[in-house]
Amino acid sequence: MLKLTELSPLETAPDDVVTLPYESRQKSRLLLKTDGGTKIGLFLPRGQVLRKGSVLTGPDHYRVLVDAAPESLSVVRTDDALQFAKACYHLGNRHVALQILPGELRFLTDHVLDHMLAGLGLTVTHEVLPFEPEQGAYHGHGH
Repeated sequence: MLKLTELSPLETAPDDVVTLPYESRQKSRLLLKTDGGTKIGLFLPRGQVLRKGSVLTGPDHYRVLVDAAPESLSVVRTDDALQFAKACYHLGNRHVALQILPGELRFLTDHVLDHMLAGLGLTVTHEVLPFEPEQGAYHGHGH
C-alpha cells in the first residue's frame, strides 16, 4: 500500500487517478484503491477537503490526481436573482454543502430540501454530476 501524506501542485502527469465522492474527499484518513487498482492510504492533516484536480503524494513521490465522482444531485436553475438568493439563504441556514454556479444551485439529493425549494416556487431536477461545493467563508484563513 502506498502512503499519501501531502498535497502537491500538478507539475507533471500523475502516476494514477482516484475518483471519489464528496463524502470521501472530506476524510483525512482513508484506505482505498486508485482507478488503476493501486492500494493507497490517505494520511492527510485534518480539515482538508480534496478538490477535483488535487494531487496527492507521499515519501515515494507517487502522484495521484483526485477526480470528483458523479453523484445524485438536486439541481435548481433560475434567472430570478431574488429566488436564487432565497434558495441560497434557506439552504445555507441548514448548513447544506452547496455548489453555486451562475443561475444554478447543486446539493446532494435530499427530498425534504427539494420539497422546501418547491414551496419557494423553484423547480428541482435530479442529475448525476460531479459535486464541488463551496469551500466556506473561512477556508484558508486559519479558522
